[in-house]
Amino acid sequence: MSLSNYIKELLSVEEYSFSLPELIENSNKSESALKRELSYLVSKGEIIPLRKSFYLIIPPRYSKHRKLPVELYLDKLFRSLNRDYYLGLYSAAKFQGAGHQQIQRDYIITTTPLLLDIKKDTIDLRFFTTSNWPKKNIINRKSDSGIFKISDPILTSVDLIHHQTKLGGLNRMMAILEELMEEINESNLKDLLTWYPHKSTLQRFGFLMEKFQADLGLISILFDHLSSVKYYPVLLSPNSNQKPGAVNNRWKVDINIKMESDI
Repeated sequence: MSLSNYIKELLSVEEYSFSLPELIENSNKSESALKRELSYLVSKGEIIPLRKSFYLIIPPRYSKHRKLPVELYLDKLFRSLNRDYYLGLYSAAKFQGAGHQQIQRDYIITTTPLLLDIKKDTIDLRFFTTSNWPKKNIINRKSDSGIFKISDPILTSVDLIHHQTKLGGLNRMMAILEELMEEINESNLKDLLTWYPHKSTLQRFGFLMEKFQADLGLISILFDHLSSVKYYPVLLSPNSNQKPGAVNNRWKVDINIKMESDI
């Protein structure tokens, strides 16, 4: 089978990506012949080499933007890498109706070791890694090409707060966090509290829930959880040159930034 026919076959079943081993397995041509065909279609802009031996198919309806929606290939990419992942941070917030800003970058969380970011042409993937892989709070969503994994609203919220210094600061995400809090339910929160390891992030989250007048029942559950363990003063915005000072709230959060939404 030629590469062009293989691509047509994939598109007919809403598949938008493939790996080189997969291509070789489904073709009777030599690897060198297939690589020549790949180079030709790359030069025409019909496929994009995303990373070593993994390619995206750009059908006509996406050719103007020269990129695919990340949900069309994310699951297949990580299956080829044999790694866990979920779409998170600003990208997950956008799917949950809390994406005020038009983000051009896609944010993915995966397991350690570090995965290098991918930036080529209009494609911009930023990877965050964690050694504390979530035991819950990752949900399956359906795309045209199948299932992809995404953080639920509460995991999205705490991830944003936890990584705030790498994401433009807390004020950039304030309006997004406020909207995400409307999507959180008791089941999500209780699931998170069974495994989530970062107390300081939960303190900041509780403080912000109170500020945004989130559901009082949820706030109580979170505060009761923190009260059952020892927790100490933390800065609202982590700063390596600063230590927490006096705190006057039950979350023991030192408000060390001027809080304002960027919206």
